[in-house]
Amino acid sequence: MPVRRVVSRPVLVAAAAGTGSLLGAASGSLAAAAYFARKVVTPDELQPDDVEIATHDRQTVTFASTSETMAAGRYGVWLDGGSGHARVGEVVDEGGGTVTRRLLAVDRGRLEVGTARWNQYYYWDRPSVCLGLPDEDLRIQSDVGALPGWLVRPEGDARGTDWAVLVHGRGARKEETLRAVPVLSDAGWTSLVTAYRNDRDAPRGLDGRYSLGLSEWRDVEAAMAYAVSHGARRILLLGWSMGGAIVLQALDRSPLARHVVGVALDSPVVDWGVVLRHHGRLRRVPGPLVRVATDLMGSRRSRRLVGVHEPIDVARTDWVARAGELRHPMLVIASDGDDFVPAGPAVALAGRRPDLVRLERWETAGHCREWNQDPERWERVLREFVETR
Repeated sequence: MPVRRVVSRPVLVAAAAGTGSLLGAASGSLAAAAYFARKVVTPDELQPDDVEIATHDRQTVTFASTSETMAAGRYGVWLDGGSGHARVGEVVDEGGGTVTRRLLAVDRGRLEVGTARWNQYYYWDRPSVCLGLPDEDLRIQSDVGALPGWLVRPEGDARGTDWAVLVHGRGARKEETLRAVPVLSDAGWTSLVTAYRNDRDAPRGLDGRYSLGLSEWRDVEAAMAYAVSHGARRILLLGWSMGGAIVLQALDRSPLARHVVGVALDSPVVDWGVVLRHHGRLRRVPGPLVRVATDLMGSRRSRRLVGVHEPIDVARTDWVARAGELRHPMLVIASDGDDFVPAGPAVALAGRRPDLVRLERWETAGHCREWNQDPERWERVLREFVETR
């Protein structure tokens, strides 16, 4: 049985220690914990420009230096508030507060000096546009409504029985998963790229909040049901970041998991407790407050402070502790350089279940950027895993 914690007076006292009167401090600490919890579960509505284009020519683009613009690999850049897009490759020069990268393409719009937004997905549109692979629009019926998706069939296989369901991460877009589609297509798998509740192009859940996989798994189940009803007999599940947490819940909760023959996870959330503590440290939130925030999310009595319809039992997301319950072969890709989802739980999971989990570990890639940094290795690893299913 999952372990539930309740918000206790001792925890609040510990959180409030040294901050003034006990009552006032406890009240303030509770409010701070609720605020932190809300930030975790609330979708990010705004995506402002976050990089500065200093100069450009036909072959290069020069940006103001940031951790994003200096990262190794290839990336996209949203232009004109998202209506335009360009792609850039390796760094060719840096210094004096700027970094110059190879310009690979201007896909649409105009490249101009000024602000832009970094696109770690690299791809910017549907598979037929970005990959040159014929695709189909889908509407997948879940309990929250019709979810948009794309279907890409392998060449010459109109009714294949091998299907892959691809699940993006928290606050991301379906384009995040397109890097896997050519590998899957070449191996003869039909790719179903699906949205889930609270995506910008999908219906909202009852509360408009993320449930860290504990409700979103129903949308993955709906995608699996669509696949089975259209001829799928074997299913691969692929998840990025929170998409990994969603996939793991679908494996645990859905009877359709009997069709799953393998799981590939990129920078997955294997234990939300670790992720919450990590982000608490990054934001200088005291550990006791993070524990209170976790308790608030999981308590039926206090869930309204967080704004969630269903309690979020973080203990159910700890797949290191629950490793013995896993039954499906897994490829797990993780990086020691991930500053958003620590790689520790993925490494620990592989250590607990070497019979099921193949761990591919990068050293310096950022979150979900192993492919950006070394696409050849990433695609080879995925291809090897898929071909053994």
